[in-house]
Amino acid sequence: MANYDRAKDLKAFDDTKAGVKGLVDSGIVHIPEIFVTRALTENEFSAKNLDSDSNIVNVQILVIDLKGMNGDDFQRRRIVEEVGEACKTWGFFQVVNHSVPQHVMDEMISGVKSFNEQSSEKKMEFYSRDNLKKVKFNSNFDLYSSKAANWRDSLTCVMAPNPPTKDELPEACREELLQYSEHVRKLGHTIFGLLAEALGLKPNHLLDMDCAKGHFILCHYYPPCPEPNKTHGITKHTDPDFFTILLQDQIGGLQIYHQNQWIDIHPVTGALVINLGDLWQSISSRSDLLFTFLS
Repeated sequence: MANYDRAKDLKAFDDTKAGVKGLVDSGIVHIPEIFVTRALTENEFSAKNLDSDSNIVNVQILVIDLKGMNGDDFQRRRIVEEVGEACKTWGFFQVVNHSVPQHVMDEMISGVKSFNEQSSEKKMEFYSRDNLKKVKFNSNFDLYSSKAANWRDSLTCVMAPNPPTKDELPEACREELLQYSEHVRKLGHTIFGLLAEALGLKPNHLLDMDCAKGHFILCHYYPPCPEPNKTHGITKHTDPDFFTILLQDQIGGLQIYHQNQWIDIHPVTGALVINLGDLWQSISSRSDLLFTFLS
């Protein structure tokens, strides 16, 4: 430890442009010091139910069924009420029957996997820390400022309001990105309408404010870690947006912090997770508060 030069090691890792997957491919058995989280304890981020004095057991966020919301006024009012309650209570909820086809979600997960598991040489073409680039691949956007690096690689694609050309997107997941983006953009507009109604506003109120004008897709990839007890895939955080539409794979691992406890968000087949972000607090006084909507 006496000879540990963190700045030098960070640059050396960044210069490989191979990300965490490159470390795994090299056959390492111990994670580099830059990834070690000193404050990490075995129980700090383990999911627990609420305290034993609570009547709630096996806590899970609300799964809201959007079926029939455009053809039945009673059904829509029920959905709006559920959305409002979920936002006030959790800031998270899951949606099913949301019109994004299962095959589109499956292909998106598969496409991201294909991108990350191709040769390092192909991924290097997209490696960048330039925030002005619409499409970029890197490991840890905050690599040089965080206390410890996270065990993940990420592909970021800004899809609106000025989308990249088709040729700017990675070939390994190009069609999947375009297809998923269009479907989830429409879902995003639906969610904005439900959120507006939950606030007592007209359905188009937030859309007319251009709240859905910008969005990007953030794809995280978590390679197998030889020492998972020493690092995180992603540290605790809030999202700096209106809301995030999150597609999980079936492995799980997503947790939220609720009433001083970490709660597992178990994957539900066909569901997408809606996560209210920091910008929501600027337009809503009711809040207790990777498709992301920005203004």
